[in-house]
Amino acid sequence: MQPAMLFTDRDSLLRKLHELRSEHRDLDTVIARLAIQSIDQLQVQRLKKRKLMLKDEIARLESRLIPDNIA
Repeated sequence: MQPAMLFTDRDSLLRKLHELRSEHRDLDTVIARLAIQSIDQLQVQRLKKRKLMLKDEIARLESRLIPDNIA
């Protein structure tokens, strides 16, 4: 995965944001399915950690797309 700092134009940021949100949603589905099956809790924990990392990256990209209005 590329660091958010390498994305400079708005279209690239929006594309990456869309990809991250999609992966985040997909992880919801996978985690829910694995949690029901109670098969591999270690894998569930890893997926949850990945999901949190995605959430942080999404927040960073969103903050770059939304200009600061604090004057």
